[in-house]
Amino acid sequence: MKNYSLYSSLFFIGLLSPFEGIAKTVSVSSPDEAITISISDEKHPNYQVTFNNETVITSSKLGMLFKNTHGFSDGFKIAEVSQKQVDSHWTLPWGERENVSDKHNELLLTFTTSRDSANKYKVRFRAFNDGIGFRYEVPKQKGLAHVEITNELTEFSLANAKQSTAWWIPARGWNRYEYTYNTTNVESVDRAHTPFTFKLPSGTHLSIHEAALVDYAAMTLNQKRPGTLKADLTPWSDGSLVKTTANFKSPWRTIQISKDAVGLLNSNLILNLNEPNKLGDVSWVEPGKYVGIWWGMHIETNTWGSGDKHGATTSETMRYMDFAAEHGFSGVLVEGWNKGWDGAWFSNGDVFNFTKSYDDFDIEKISQYGAKKGVRLIGHHETSGSVTNYRNQMSDAYALYQKHGVNQIKTGYVADGGNIKRIDEDGIVRKEWHDGQFMVNEYLHSVTEAAKHKISINTHEPIKATGLRRTYPNWIAREGARGQEFNAWGTPPNPPEHTAILPFTRLLAGPMDFTPGIFDMSFNGLGSDTNRPQTTLAKQLALYVVLYSPIQMAADLPKNYQANMPAFQFIKDVPTDWHESIAIAGEVGDYVAFARQERNGSDWFVGALTDENAREITLKLDFLEKGKRYQAQIYRDGKKAEWVNNPYDLIIENKAVKSSDSITLPLATSGGAAIRFKALD
Repeated sequence: MKNYSLYSSLFFIGLLSPFEGIAKTVSVSSPDEAITISISDEKHPNYQVTFNNETVITSSKLGMLFKNTHGFSDGFKIAEVSQKQVDSHWTLPWGERENVSDKHNELLLTFTTSRDSANKYKVRFRAFNDGIGFRYEVPKQKGLAHVEITNELTEFSLANAKQSTAWWIPARGWNRYEYTYNTTNVESVDRAHTPFTFKLPSGTHLSIHEAALVDYAAMTLNQKRPGTLKADLTPWSDGSLVKTTANFKSPWRTIQISKDAVGLLNSNLILNLNEPNKLGDVSWVEPGKYVGIWWGMHIETNTWGSGDKHGATTSETMRYMDFAAEHGFSGVLVEGWNKGWDGAWFSNGDVFNFTKSYDDFDIEKISQYGAKKGVRLIGHHETSGSVTNYRNQMSDAYALYQKHGVNQIKTGYVADGGNIKRIDEDGIVRKEWHDGQFMVNEYLHSVTEAAKHKISINTHEPIKATGLRRTYPNWIAREGARGQEFNAWGTPPNPPEHTAILPFTRLLAGPMDFTPGIFDMSFNGLGSDTNRPQTTLAKQLALYVVLYSPIQMAADLPKNYQANMPAFQFIKDVPTDWHESIAIAGEVGDYVAFARQERNGSDWFVGALTDENAREITLKLDFLEKGKRYQAQIYRDGKKAEWVNNPYDLIIENKAVKSSDSITLPLATSGGAAIRFKALD
């Protein structure tokens, strides 16, 4: 049926294309035929999407406008159509799964108009079983050479917007992506970042995002009319959206689609729309777990700047390395080691020097000590948004780290949104957005430069993830959402529902460095009104499985782990690199459960967590290998556990299980459960 529909549409075009003004429509369906994209040139180029015979995206515009030349808008007609089918597999060098299936049907449409310049563009559509992607491809042509895009016309029009529920954070705000999520109907959305996740009255779940964001402005969504979300590209400081040259390709505009919330979590759509690895051998990219001189600064035990409470000292780093070596951690993150942290660094990133350390930090001695212990120093570069200062020192800074065996760097771009400082070629200071085209390219430049030194990058205050970890596997993680540090001083801290929303929103884009594992919830006192993690201890353990990152931090102070070694055992055991990952239960903002199998091993791990509501969930264990016996090592909330006044009540128990069994987990308020299924056969 799918091929008949496709070929009959092409035949229809061939019959009618000589007649101007007669609308033409073509369509392409997903391999399982559940999703259909229909593209028409009636009035203006547009598309719509159906899922299981329900229209989920109504007729929505395509096109873009340019400065000083004709745009791609009304009057364009479908002139050429080509098709392709793909059924392939590829391997992730690290990730939430080892083997990825790429199965899709593709249409490439050429739109033309009768004028003699700027008269042609292409749109490539791909239909997967888990969603769709489309992008613009603009060839070089008369009237188009150097290009400035002033408006992308792309729309995502929704039926039943008032009855549909959306989970979203505001775009173009001072705090970048670091907001708690709003839960509203779609019509109440103003300007939103992507991934933008929503649920239709039918129960169908969708998430709008983009893939392969390179040399282009990030797409936010602006609700121009009720139910119509329009692509709103983040501008340069001079107001232009994108500066490029023909031949260019836009990022993929993506819509992940599932009959339920859990299906979104099992999607490979974003990765499949990115290009394969461009770096060659990336065996030097190493997933792992680390500890760090980090949390102490956030709870004011230490300081980034020099002085009596300076955290980044030789002796303190060596002490952390001892702890890491004893408990099997591969690295120690050290923030505040390089000169520039004293004074008003937050608003003056020009003070940072990335090759000179404070007098109490001996990088050579530390790296030699770590080598003997089998523990690497994890680097840190804070730019405070002064990216020209960072770029000028980048090569020397990466060479210094490479010399001392550092193969991972956490970079930071702390600055208000729209306040990234660059100095242009005329020496004039410009202020840019974190997600404008300039910074899209700047972030990628840091990654490609780091690759030359066999260094991986973990970007904080980043551009959002769009699957580029496939193309550049040393872009090992990034932040891009409200992380653990807000629980130290956020006022208010992250609410209990926050980590029950993140998997269905931010984490659909890619790994997040959330930094879980806080064991001391009472550094500011217990209760509901203090800055502290609003979770139980069991939920902190569950985060290691639920919030995927190939580099996970044991974020708390060593003394707090030493005080609770039985619970710490799960953090020591849980891997960060997986052969397979399966979301097995969940509803957005309420609860979620993941099962993941370790790479190069037989053990499985499960993490489950809930929002502010206590609940009981029963999980089938059919993901386990049939015929094998497992010991389920369970870490769960105790009977009296609740996050406000009794977060520490934790039960650790063992059970023998097999794949035909189920397991019932009582989750306390803002509680969780973490399980290791250790293979016995």
